[in-house]
Amino acid sequence: MGKMLPEEFIEKVQHAVDIVDVVSEYVQLKKQGRNFFGLCPFHGENTPSFSVSPEKQIFHCFGCGSGGNVFTFLMQIEGCSFTEAVQMTAKKAGLDIPGGSALSQESTYPNNSEAEKMIKVHELLKKMYHHLLLNTKEGQNALNYLLHRGFTKELIDQFEIGYALDSWDFSLKYLLKKGFELPLLEKTGLIIRSESNGSFFDRFRNRIMFPVKDAQGRTVAFSGRSLGNKQPKYLNSPETKIFNKGRILYNFHQARPFIRRKQEAVLFEGFADVISSVHAGIEHSVATMGTALTEEQVKLLARSGGTVVICYDSDSAGIEAAFRASKLLVEAGCNVRIAKMPEGLDPDDYIRTYGKEKFKNDVIGASLSLMAFKMEYFRKGKNLQDEGDRARYIQEVLNELSSLPSGIEQELYITQLSEEFSVLKETLMAELRNINKRKRRRPEKTSLKTDALQRNALMPAYQKAERLLIAHMLKSREVAEKVLHAIGGNFNVEEHRAISSYLYAYYEEGNDPDISHFLTKLKDPSLSRIVSEIAMMTIGEQLTEQELQDYVKHILNHQKMLILKEKEAEKKEAEKRKDYVKAAEIAMEVIQLKKGLM
Repeated sequence: MGKMLPEEFIEKVQHAVDIVDVVSEYVQLKKQGRNFFGLCPFHGENTPSFSVSPEKQIFHCFGCGSGGNVFTFLMQIEGCSFTEAVQMTAKKAGLDIPGGSALSQESTYPNNSEAEKMIKVHELLKKMYHHLLLNTKEGQNALNYLLHRGFTKELIDQFEIGYALDSWDFSLKYLLKKGFELPLLEKTGLIIRSESNGSFFDRFRNRIMFPVKDAQGRTVAFSGRSLGNKQPKYLNSPETKIFNKGRILYNFHQARPFIRRKQEAVLFEGFADVISSVHAGIEHSVATMGTALTEEQVKLLARSGGTVVICYDSDSAGIEAAFRASKLLVEAGCNVRIAKMPEGLDPDDYIRTYGKEKFKNDVIGASLSLMAFKMEYFRKGKNLQDEGDRARYIQEVLNELSSLPSGIEQELYITQLSEEFSVLKETLMAELRNINKRKRRRPEKTSLKTDALQRNALMPAYQKAERLLIAHMLKSREVAEKVLHAIGGNFNVEEHRAISSYLYAYYEEGNDPDISHFLTKLKDPSLSRIVSEIAMMTIGEQLTEQELQDYVKHILNHQKMLILKEKEAEKKEAEKRKDYVKAAEIAMEVIQLKKGLM
């Protein structure tokens, strides 16, 4: 666990950056009024409901409720600790961290020493494997193989490729000497227990080792390629506490700045394709980990760049995988293009056969629009000389065309269909209009932001009053003092009571109104989300005395109404028991309570 950062430094870092600049590195933002809006990086959506306020230095999503300041945003999007988020922000601001690099060692797993140790094991083995490949006679064959395949020393260093010795226990002995215990090593999946005699041995032997890193660049797994005819050709680490194949994109930590710069990512099926592609100068390349594209991986891509170029194998399985992946990416708001590979070649083979420039220009540079790819895809399995197949094909294409936002694009593809199948353009356009009419009859989903506004509108008066009071308290110490004297901590909603207590203490410490700074005081993420939502409410510049009295009245009256309901229930119960004296006493209390309602 890292040292605590000084409070003064945290505040200095916070004021040294603009949250809009930081968020813009991950989300495409557009200015609307006083705030910036974009697609939320924390949940899938097609309509922007993610808002960033430069004035308040906070963010809030009206859909999923995520919210907070610049540190909260980095913690959520990078999966890092608070201290790491402060350090990352300081680096962006060009500020030196007090205490130097020792602080940067805090793990993302602050309460999980086992996970921390597992990462240390992987980092140690990565360095050891890399050394064995480059500096030992045992690794010379593996090095020669890589150089023969077109790998350069620079590429080997960049991806920290290594070599696992042809030994049953070299890694095991090395890690035991470093002080790691067998149960932990077994959990990493790097060491295996024999089922026959219970002894332990290395998972990876006589293999070229490719480290697999998470989004923060930490080694969490390996993929080993066999030398010779040993099967399987590629052997991967099993899933562990620190490694989940569906959540990691190979090379994402290195590709991310290039993806953001180009607003484009190139997606491959395997890490060998990525390494070859990076060698060809396509540095914004990533790959799935031998599985179908997952929603978690889609989120990584959607929040990093606007366009994803899918470059999968050209066989039937690759085409089907590209079609499925494109659907997920479009749903997440990405613009999708498809790079077509010649039959029988994967990207790695193509680059070695035809060279880097041809791959960049004739494959990636000549990628198809998603609609053009789908038109080819829908031809599969159809005999377009057959009238029935031809009609089905045209109908499938028209259904897809109806989803295109551009009328120009629609007309372009309609013209292609008309010319290829000798069908009048007017007929095709009429059918397209019919499809659009049918779609319009379906009930439309309201936007998440609209839903949030409707939820606020339907809040009980006392709850809305509490939120409006807190919104003014966040902006003014004087208002907070007036509320303290009027109702203290007697808010009806438990979360509002907690927030008001934190706010009273915040001002008591001598702090000035600063929503972003106040959020650093809240340790409960649920409270941070509520504060960010309240802070995004539209309120007047000043709170008048009449407004203050009205809000206080709604809050205190609700408490009295709860007591009143209890008393009326007690009165009815007394009447049921025929205890009329008790019922009369309660009736007098009810009258007094009603008089007390302002």
